[in-house]
Amino acid sequence: MRHFAEQERNTIIQLHSSFEAMVQKHGDTGTEFWLARDLQVLLGYAQWRNFEIVIQKAVTACETLGHDSGDHFARISKMVDVGSGAKRKIEDIGMSR
Repeated sequence: MRHFAEQERNTIIQLHSSFEAMVQKHGDTGTEFWLARDLQVLLGYAQWRNFEIVIQKAVTACETLGHDSGDHFARISKMVDVGSGAKRKIEDIGMSR
């Protein structure tokens, strides 16, 4: 049982380190944020649509607590490589702490 607890602790430490390594800072304000598509991979969601459901639940929880979800969740779009030098616009969400 003790070995399992240590493995679990190590997993949590590794996930936390990976999470903090993904932080980005807004150039003008210095505000820290994460991109949802980066966290999607870290948290093991294979499909964006499934992770969007989780984010919507977080937005609802934020609003239920009386916070302005717009202060913590910002819909953005970005260009990604799709191969052969081509790019495509995809939706993402910037999220603050």
